[in-house]
Amino acid sequence: MVYSSLLFIYGFLPLSLLIYYVFPKKYRSAVLLAESVVFCGMISLWYLAFMMIYVIINYASCRLTEKQKNSDKHGILPFVGGVAFDTASIFIFRFHMFENLRDKLGSAADFFPIGISFFTLSAIGVLTDVFRGRIKAEKSIVNFALYIMMFPKLIMGPVISYPKFICASEKRSEGLSAIGEGLIEFIKGLAKKILFADSLYMLWTAVSNTATGELSVLTAWLGAAAYVLCLYFTLSSFSDMCVGILLCFGYRYPKSFNYPMFSSRIRTFYSRWLIQVFKSFRKSYHLAASPFRKESLCRKLIYVFFWASLGFWYTFNLNGFVWGLLIGTAVLIEKRFSNAKMLDMTGIIYTFFAVVLSSAVLFGGELVYSFRYIIAMLGGNGVLADSVSLYLVKSYFVLILICMYASTDLFRNVRVRIKKMKIRYVFEVITPIVMLVLLVVCTSLISYSGSSGTMLMML
Repeated sequence: MVYSSLLFIYGFLPLSLLIYYVFPKKYRSAVLLAESVVFCGMISLWYLAFMMIYVIINYASCRLTEKQKNSDKHGILPFVGGVAFDTASIFIFRFHMFENLRDKLGSAADFFPIGISFFTLSAIGVLTDVFRGRIKAEKSIVNFALYIMMFPKLIMGPVISYPKFICASEKRSEGLSAIGEGLIEFIKGLAKKILFADSLYMLWTAVSNTATGELSVLTAWLGAAAYVLCLYFTLSSFSDMCVGILLCFGYRYPKSFNYPMFSSRIRTFYSRWLIQVFKSFRKSYHLAASPFRKESLCRKLIYVFFWASLGFWYTFNLNGFVWGLLIGTAVLIEKRFSNAKMLDMTGIIYTFFAVVLSSAVLFGGELVYSFRYIIAMLGGNGVLADSVSLYLVKSYFVLILICMYASTDLFRNVRVRIKKMKIRYVFEVITPIVMLVLLVVCTSLISYSGSSGTMLMML
């Protein structure tokens, strides 16, 4: 069950909200945890069992780490054990080479703990903070379990520190106003997923099913652009839905995307893409690079390695690692020319082309396919355009233009200006109507297709 399924939209979400608000405030955290347990069970019983074990081991590791870190030389063992368990979990389930081990453990053949990249970062983060003495280990198993497996943030984060989670919990703004604001955010995310991401996925599928040796330049670039836009709308839509659901329960979390498309710098693009994850990796980089001079070669090598690690973390294959190497190197080159006035004029153009071209490395399961695709993008097949590319342009040109506009902050700026004008009252009246229409359209499309779970490979 995902957030964009009819079962969740018209069954689980309204029922969970009703039960949540029926109970007094002092019991609502426990109720939300119980609903999260049911949510995990509805995904699969294997998923529920895994999450329960995961929470218990990390909770125990935090408590033992705090208790023993200053007692004797073995104080580091609970911390190392907890981090080792979290890291081993993600490696076992993300690497195909561990399929035999998963079979021996008795897990279902198709079992995969969705969202593991995000809640593993949360678990390691809280363990690290406890070990370094920044926070005290949480005594309440309910609060700790909510931090790891609260269903509104389970699939797509956002990844925030434990103190910020506690702050958000204590400052919950519950009620009809929060529910209304949250539902608007949820429907906006749902519309991005169904109307944009799923349509772009069809374009990408049409291109990817064509042999790389037969791709024209235009077709290859159309496919790559569709892939990047589809990935953006898929991830950002689930992020918006997560934030919207959290708002319904009174939690105000930051968004994970800040309109990264068409940024004027490569580094700016990725600093706006999964913002909290980028910040956590950046902190790790500064910690590792602090012993070296700012312009030293070692510091630059560490910087590129951390980018490669970031790419590997989300793909767990060689493609992601190579992609990270390319992006890290590109950012260093960009810094070299950061004061050049030429970048102010060409920044958006070169950033978009660099992002799309480098993303081709992520295509397919093997690097050979990715490099063949890049060769096609650069004209290696000797065909600039053909009948296929012209047909795709004719069929998807309007969609691509709309998606390009929707991926910028232009529409948001228009809404902000409207709210400052007298016609803001009209805008406030029509917003619920527009959201209702979008919900009906999305419901119809989900019912027609029977599925809405495309391109979740980066979770």
